Amino acid sequence: MNSAPIEFHKIWIDQCAATEGIREKFGLEDALNYLIGEKLFSFLHAAERDPLFAAEVPAFIGEIRQLFTAQEIRDYLDHLERSRYLAPQEVDLKPEPDEDLEEEEVWLENPVMGAEELLRFSRVRELLQA
Repeated sequence: MNSAPIEFHKIWIDQCAATEGIREKFGLEDALNYLIGEKLFSFLHAAERDPLFAAEVPAFIGEIRQLFTAQEIRDYLDHLERSRYLAPQEVDLKPEPDEDLEEEEVWLENPVMGAEELLRFSRVRELLQA
């Protein structure tokens, strides 16, 4: 039996659908963190390397704009900028042997990854507020 290949570049459709339930159950902030703070950033990272993902970015952005108001998006991005990108960070660069750096902290210890993350944030803001 032949089944259709998995289209990973279409994952954003399921993620947007899940966001509605997250918003109902956990609230606006969790929904924004999930879809924009996690999924969109990861998707854009994949789109930098894969043209199939890159081709889906406009549709993904369009759906995010349907799920959230322009003001909700603007407020979230302002909060993210202040709390994650402009806030002084104290990172223990020598974690205990059994302690892993959280994924969001890894970019803080690597200037190249940090610059890439800042550029990705700038792109997210530009795409969502265009």
